[in-house]
Amino acid sequence: MREQVVTADRAVAEVAARQHGVASNAQLAAAGLDKSAVARRVESGRLHRVHRGVYAVGHTALCRHGWWMAAVLACGKGSVVSHRSAAILWGLLLPRSGPVHVSVPRLGGRAARRGIRLHCTRTLTAAETTRRHGIPVTQPAHTIADLRHVVSERELRRAVRQANVFGLPVESRLVGRTRSDLELDFLALCDRHGIPKPEVNTKVDGIEADFLWRDARLIVETDGYNYHRGEVAFQDDHDRNLKLRLRGYEVLRLSEKQVADEPAAVAEALRKRLRSTS
Repeated sequence: MREQVVTADRAVAEVAARQHGVASNAQLAAAGLDKSAVARRVESGRLHRVHRGVYAVGHTALCRHGWWMAAVLACGKGSVVSHRSAAILWGLLLPRSGPVHVSVPRLGGRAARRGIRLHCTRTLTAAETTRRHGIPVTQPAHTIADLRHVVSERELRRAVRQANVFGLPVESRLVGRTRSDLELDFLALCDRHGIPKPEVNTKVDGIEADFLWRDARLIVETDGYNYHRGEVAFQDDHDRNLKLRLRGYEVLRLSEKQVADEPAAVAEALRKRLRSTS
């Protein structure tokens, strides 16, 4: 009997290890735990209920991946992480609190669950789903299409840009061709803080600069969301910056976070640099 218990617990641990610390009732049963055995482990703190029929194994400190996996298990066969949650899982949007978005083939028999936002879809095919970090999820292109219904245009453009950074296959035509949000944010920063308007996306001796104050020989380059267009472009950027410095231009690089969260500091740095050359 003792050997059976150890074998069952080992099987449960192996399942949980593959699933970010969670397991479903069906998986517990397959490992050899009946309802009474599950109840005893819940009482002793070896299993912790996350959703009806889904348990965290051995602890309650689930990571985000564990909550996503638990949500999929709770919603049943054919369920996948989707919409904003899928975009975060793919790295297309920054993490944020809120319910886990899950798409299901149909809602019949699937009750609403706390912490889960269900989306019923009859058009999602197997080819439009995959696994990332072992979690069932919509493919990037389908994720982007779903995002149109739950995020702002700005966030949608951001997700598409980040998908392009990662080389993920998405339809960039899903969003309008506009000047980058970061570019507009930086120009708005200059306007709010009384910084003279720079030339935008102009060329200096054949080299393109994001923002240029020609008389001050100052160039600002802005790095977009999380990364700056991949490794090859990253190397090209530094090569371009060196050439500009050799031509007597100072190149100031600003991150998206600096533009968004530290506008006063950015404006003061620009103001001092422009003042010193006036």
